[in-house]
This record gives sequence, C-alpha cells and structure tokens, in this order.
Amino acid sequence: MTAAQESNPTIPIVDISRAFEGTDADRTKVAQDLALACRRVGFVYITGHGIPPETIEKTFAVSKQLFGLPYEDKMKAPHPPGGAVHRGYSYPGQEKVSQATSDDEEGTQVKALRQIKDCKESYEIGSENDPEQTNVWLPEDTLPGFRSFTTELYWSLFATGREILKLISRGIGLTDEEYLLHFHSGNGNQLRLLHYPPIPAGEVERKVATRMPAHTDWGTITLLFQDSCGGLEVEDPNTPGTFLPATPVANALIMNVGDLLMRWSNDYLKSTSHRVSLPPLSDRFSGPNRLTRERYSIVYFIAPDPDARVECLPSCASEENPPRYEGIRWEDYRLMRASTQY
Repeated sequence: MTAAQESNPTIPIVDISRAFEGTDADRTKVAQDLALACRRVGFVYITGHGIPPETIEKTFAVSKQLFGLPYEDKMKAPHPPGGAVHRGYSYPGQEKVSQATSDDEEGTQVKALRQIKDCKESYEIGSENDPEQTNVWLPEDTLPGFRSFTTELYWSLFATGREILKLISRGIGLTDEEYLLHFHSGNGNQLRLLHYPPIPAGEVERKVATRMPAHTDWGTITLLFQDSCGGLEVEDPNTPGTFLPATPVANALIMNVGDLLMRWSNDYLKSTSHRVSLPPLSDRFSGPNRLTRERYSIVYFIAPDPDARVECLPSCASEENPPRYEGIRWEDYRLMRASTQY
C-alpha cells in the first residue's frame, strides 16, 4: 500500500498471492498492508485469493436459478420465524437490516425502521455441523444440485478465510499466526446469496424503500463477491455520514472487518458502516420509472464458534491503551443483534 493510499479514503487493493509465493518478508509485508487497510478503511479489495473465477461465475449462475424460481418454490425452504436461526429463504421485506439492538425494549426504533421496506431477497446457508442453527434446504427436485454445490462452496470460502485471518493476525502483531483460528472451526460461518430485484429509483430517492440500509457486520470478517451492477457504498472514515462507492473490481473479493474483530483488536481495526443504494452509473436504469438493474452478490460471513469469548487480543492493549470492551460470548452478541432483524 502506498503513502497516497494510506491517506486516501478509497478502498485499497491488496494482492495476497505474494504471501504464499514469496519470502517470509513478503508475507509480513502483505500482512501489514492488509492490517493497515483494515485499520484505515475497514474494507479492502483482495486479489490473488486463489478462488477460481469459474467458481464465482457458477455461483452467480446458481443464485440466478434460485431466485428465478417461483415464489411458491422458494418458500419450500422458508426462513424460520424470528432471528435466532438465520437459515433458508427470506422474501423481500422480511428482514430489516439496521444497527438496532435488543436494548430497544419497546421496539419503537425497529417499528419506525420497518416503515421503509428492504427490497432484497436472500438465502442463508450454514455448516451442516452447526447444532445451534440447522440448515433449511429446498427439496432436491426443486433445484437439483443446489445443496451439494453450496455446501462445497461454504468450505472452499472458509479455506480462503482461514488464510486471511492468519495474515491479519500477523499484521496486527500476534506472535501466533493461527491465534484467531483457535476460535474459528468454520461451523459458525454463514453463506448468504443475495438478490436485489429491480425497483423504481424514485422509491429509494424518496426514502419509501431501500435496498439495504447502512449497517456494520456482526462477526469477525466478511468476504463478498458482487456483480457488475454497482450500488455498494462504504462510509468515508474521514467524513462520517458520507458514503463512497465500492466499485466492482473484476476477480477481486471485498473483505471487511466485522464488529467482533474490532472488539478483539480494541478498535485498532475498523468495522465500517456500509449500505447498498442506487447504482452510480446511468446505464443501470431503464424505462420511464428508472427501474434499477437487478443486483446479485455472494456474501460469506466468518464468525467464531458459539461459545467463543471475545476479549482484547494481547497485542492490542497496554497500560496506556487498556481494553475498551468487556469480554462477550459470540452467541450472546449474535442473538442480541439478530433479535431485531425479523
């Protein structure tokens, strides 16, 4: 990362292939660049990640098949009531993404937020070994091969996520590169396929509907692949309330820091607010109502095992910089955040 990139709020690009192909010094430099991006912006484009373009292309194709099914077929794998189990299909407007928590005892904040519908649909997949959240699958004859393909993809993405976690650990000064892996078996992760149907631009501009409101992610890190539509925006770390476009970059994944990693690092790394708004390019709209082009994304949330306790990392505190957060069990934090989503 150059000095200009360090002071520029745009999202940096880090090629991590040098961490696997070069010297130990090369690996340390990549780890430091990655950690610096996570500190300055909280978001980073990662190239050289090793996930074949063909795999991502096939995932987008499968996602289009899924969301192209009739509503009745998609509802054969319905998201369970409430937010405790985040699996299966959610129809547009069912989920309301926000920063609200269960501290909103009367639900007044959530009720107000729900007046503006989130115009997206999603399908959530977890580990088959997760006892807390059981997967909700479509019947095999509804979308043949869907279960086997997404299950394999789930673990392929975690293999990449493991390497990124090791680089982050090195980049923030942990002597054990695998320190964070001790909390992450992979069974607490979540694969999310997302589809944003076309919507009249005026509804978003008048704030009567939204695609996905501003929020931070709950877990450790998030890996994202997006199509070419555009619309993802990241809050400018230098100007709160101002959002910058996260323009699609071919064959790059976007990685962002989640709330837990920010807590683990004692705020050294930044969990940055982000949202999905209207596409920035005029050719992404059509017709007199300026219908947006539909948008697809593939999201992989990496989170610890349910009983993992998140406490300040040894390299991120000192007498001058004591821990800013009390320790918290991941499952407790997840349920607090999930309680207001559905």
